[in-house]
Parts: sequence; structure tokens; C-alpha cells
Amino acid sequence: MIEKILIANRGEIALRVLRACKELGIKTVAVHSTEDANLKHVLLADETVCIGPGPSAQSYLNVPALIAAAEVTDAEAIHPGYGFLSENADFAERVEESGFAFIGPKADTIRMMGDKVAAIKAMKAAGVPTVPGSGGPLDPKNDAENLRIAKEIGYPVIIKAAGGGGGRGMRVVHTEANLLKSVVLTSTEANNFFGNPEVYMEKFLENPRHVEIQILADGQGNAIHLGERDCSMQRRHQKVVEEAPAPGVTPEQRERIGSACVKACLDINYRGAGTFEFLYENGEFYFIEMNTRLQVEHCVTEMVTGIDLVKAQIEIAMGKPLTLKQEDIKLTGHAIECRVNAENPSKNFMPSPGKIERLHLAGGLGVRWDSHIYTGYTVPSTYDSMIGKLISFGSDRSTAIARMNTALSEMIIQGIETNINMQREIMNDGGFVEGGQNIHYLENRLEHLV
Repeated sequence: MIEKILIANRGEIALRVLRACKELGIKTVAVHSTEDANLKHVLLADETVCIGPGPSAQSYLNVPALIAAAEVTDAEAIHPGYGFLSENADFAERVEESGFAFIGPKADTIRMMGDKVAAIKAMKAAGVPTVPGSGGPLDPKNDAENLRIAKEIGYPVIIKAAGGGGGRGMRVVHTEANLLKSVVLTSTEANNFFGNPEVYMEKFLENPRHVEIQILADGQGNAIHLGERDCSMQRRHQKVVEEAPAPGVTPEQRERIGSACVKACLDINYRGAGTFEFLYENGEFYFIEMNTRLQVEHCVTEMVTGIDLVKAQIEIAMGKPLTLKQEDIKLTGHAIECRVNAENPSKNFMPSPGKIERLHLAGGLGVRWDSHIYTGYTVPSTYDSMIGKLISFGSDRSTAIARMNTALSEMIIQGIETNINMQREIMNDGGFVEGGQNIHYLENRLEHLV
């Protein structure tokens, strides 16, 4: 049994982990920078440790400080949340070498799935459908071979960094004339951003949706999927609205792709929560990457399945086998999540740090608010602009949209600018209400929504 967990993160996700720990009767240690001493989870934790000066994200990336904090507080496990070190294989390895449980996959699994080329090879071997592509890294100096591969795949193609993520390290190529310089430029960018110059090539799907599958696996031969989420409402490759289940995905399609993901988990001996991300076009799924951690949008899956994913993560880290079977997973109703950001959409989404002077939260049946902010809290300028997630649930999609509309209209956050009005516009946009729009839809509509 794990009796004390150190939460190696901040903000909303740190509070989310703390709540799960409290339900399980597990004591918590909150680490924080000097600037974050008044974060809500820090105020609520059983113990706190300051791990560095603020304002700086570097405090939460200081591995020796995190390990030392776990040692001095006698913590038994470390939960990385998402972002920061959550998908850092070296950190996971260091945690377990130091005698603590890492609440997440094994380091070797994180390392393999973090390399996009290795991940695609593993998925192909497991029978997970992938985008037609080079099947391995490109040699920027082998012009003839790169031209041959592109011709075989068919234009347009996309050049991607093997170690990339977050929308960086990728370049779309529509013609043969631009291919060779694009390979070189993307490789250079990949090296600069990720310290890994390897790039690979895939067919560029022009109007896909972003649909992902949530899984749980215990590393002991048991794995299940918890259905899909649609995350196609994006701006600059960053998710804005997420929902579950995905509009238009049939139970048969869900079972087919979900079973493939479960098989992949068993093949690679996956442990913990994870997400298989796909491009979805014309009824077909194409694997793009696996996130070996909890997702920001895990809440919508929790709402339609009734399963606490953070508690499941912790229980798996304790060595407990999954007791849930695939036939136990029933999707009920519909859930939508709107990311609330401290930013000004009318000024090119300029970040809006500052003190929250007044805060009134939405409520009512089927409404959930996951956030660390409170009246008097100062939103810093040094972290991601997301300050909360508003989630609605209804018996069907139209009810979930109606409840989200009502909830957004009730939200009052004064002292900073937010994207709440833009989210209301999205909820009332005809294309969104219809459902099933592609990943370019929001970007193309933004000029009418802000």
C-alpha cells in the first residue's frame, strides 16, 4: 500500500491528484516554487516543500529537488500529473531507482512511445492502424530516397520530428519542389526544440478529426479501453474543446479501434493510464502518437464512464490488478469540456496574468469545474494560460451543450481577461452544434468567433 504521495506538479492537475489521494486516505506532499506558496493544493496538502525560487517553471523540473523532497517527507510515490516531467523517461527511471513508485508507465515504455518512429513501429506490430509513411527516420542527405518515399506516399506529405509534440517540429509539403529543403529545415528545428534531429514522413490528411482512445492497463496482463474523445476543436494544434463520446463514431468502430489499443497495451506491457491519439477521416483511424500520462481532457471520460482515472492510476501503482473488465465499461450520456484560459482572444490570444478580483462559479445539475483559482489569487505569467476546465454532462449531446451554455453564462472571472465569451460563441456555432467538424474548423472560424 502507498500511504503518502508527493505531487510533482502545480495548479489544477495538482489539486485533482490531491482530491483523489484524499478519497483513498493517502497523505499528500505538495512541492512548490516560492511564487506558488498560495496555490490551493499547497494550502490543502498534509505537507509542503519549497523546491525553488519563483517565478519559474524550472523549480518543477528540478529532479534532485523533487527526489530530495520525497526523501525528507518519507513519501512512497510520486505523481507527475501532466506536463513538466510527466513523460520524461529519465525522471521516471530516477524516481524508481531512488526507491519510490512512479505513478505512470515504466521508463522504457515512456522512452519508446516518446520516440514517434519507435511508437509507430510498435503500433504497426500490434495491428493498430497508422498513417501511410516512411516507416522510419529520413536521411536528410539522401535526396533520391526521400523523393521516392514522398512519391510513393502521395502528396501532400508532412515531415515530423521523431521526438516532437505540442504542434512543434512538423512541416506540410504540397509539392516535390519543396520537399528536400523541408526535410532539412524540420530536422534542424527538431534538433533545436527536442535535441533529436530525426524526422519521418507521413501522408498528410487534409480534413481529419482528432479522436483519441483512453486506456487503463496494470502491467500484469490486464487492459481495457474507456471509449473515445473528440478533440477536434483546436487552435494552433492546441485543444480548446473536448467531448466524449465522439460524434458519429459507431459502437462497432469504437470496439474495433479500442480492441486494437488494448492489444497494443498488452504487447508492450503498458502500465497505468494512457491515451492513443488518432487522426480520423472517412471512418478510418490513423495512429499519430501515444500520451503516456493523464490527459487534460480526462474529465469527459470520467463523466461518461463514472470511473476516476486518477484513483485508477494510483491503485495500479500500488500493484493492484485491474478488476474492471471490458464488459463493465458502459458509456452513458455525453460530456463536454471547455478549457478556460487567462488570455484575450480579441488581442491575438495575448496572455492575461494578474489578480483575480472577483470569481463566481457556475453550478447546477451536470456541471463540473476543475480549477485551482480563487478570489485574490494571482495568475502568474510564467506558466500555461489554462486556469480551469468547465465540464458539462447530459443524457445526450444537445443537453450537454445547453448545460455548457448556461454554465458559461454564469461564470464571472474579473481582474483578468479570459476566453469564456469565445467558448460561448463556439457552443452556439452551427458547425459545432452539428458535430463532427475537422481539426481545421475552429481555426477557420476564429475570425467570426472573437
